[in-house]
Amino acid sequence: MKIRILAFALLMILSCLSPLRADQPLTVAGVLESSKPEDWRRLEQDRLLYLELPVGQVVFELAPQFAPRHIENLRKLVRQQYFDGLAIIRSQDNYVVQWGDPASEEEGARSFGDAATSLQPEFYRKAEGLEFIRLDSHDVYADEVGFVSGFPVGRDGQRAWLAHCYGMLGVGRAIEPESGSAAELYVVTGHAPRHLDRNVTLIGRTVAGIERLSALPRGTGALGFYESEDQYMPIVSMRFGTDLDDSARVELEALRTDTQTFEKFVEARRTRREEWFVDPAGHIELCNVPLPVRPFNK
Repeated sequence: MKIRILAFALLMILSCLSPLRADQPLTVAGVLESSKPEDWRRLEQDRLLYLELPVGQVVFELAPQFAPRHIENLRKLVRQQYFDGLAIIRSQDNYVVQWGDPASEEEGARSFGDAATSLQPEFYRKAEGLEFIRLDSHDVYADEVGFVSGFPVGRDGQRAWLAHCYGMLGVGRAIEPESGSAAELYVVTGHAPRHLDRNVTLIGRTVAGIERLSALPRGTGALGFYESEDQYMPIVSMRFGTDLDDSARVELEALRTDTQTFEKFVEARRTRREEWFVDPAGHIELCNVPLPVRPFNK
């Protein structure tokens, strides 16, 4: 009898120490607290792009599986410090923040050096060959949605493309589809404009500092463009992580999407069980699954 009592007491103690007990509701916080180190992947510095502003730093993770030509052209521009001293020229409410050369269509526009001035679009790629983690969701913009290497993706059987979720990084273009070069970039800072999918080349997503872009004053001109130079937010620099000193880098890790922990994370967001919720939705859309990113501790 004493042995049974001791065993029962031990089980009670262990259950109290576990962040996700069987009698606890599945919550986002609980899932992340219960994750294991192997559930996370460290972000590679050669795919991290650092935008330095007077208000602080913004960091992007790039997706070369989807836009290799644009990303390579961007590397050329960054290496020759093309963006240093340019500016954020647009902040449209509930839409995007955009930066580049304010004089791009005038005399005195900055030289592209050895970078291409225009590229064939990379609006989508073949779906074949991608490790696609499907999300159980009814999507109006794609036959299926899910994740590839942590990026939100839509596909229709033959094609796959990055989706315009909050924080995604894209390449500005004019009317001509091949007019983009990565010399002009934008970030989604409002409700997901999925109607832009397959019409703009997306190259990555924001992994740190998005608040520094979404909190910028809104432009008062058409489409949120700033109307005078004194409204511009100057760009101090843009660099890839591999070109920075260790002290200037941030070490980050993202939750892997091929794990049971990620499945639980999605389910916790699908049927919210936190005390505040009265009627959990029971459904979820692609852009309502923000991939968790946290500092990497060596």
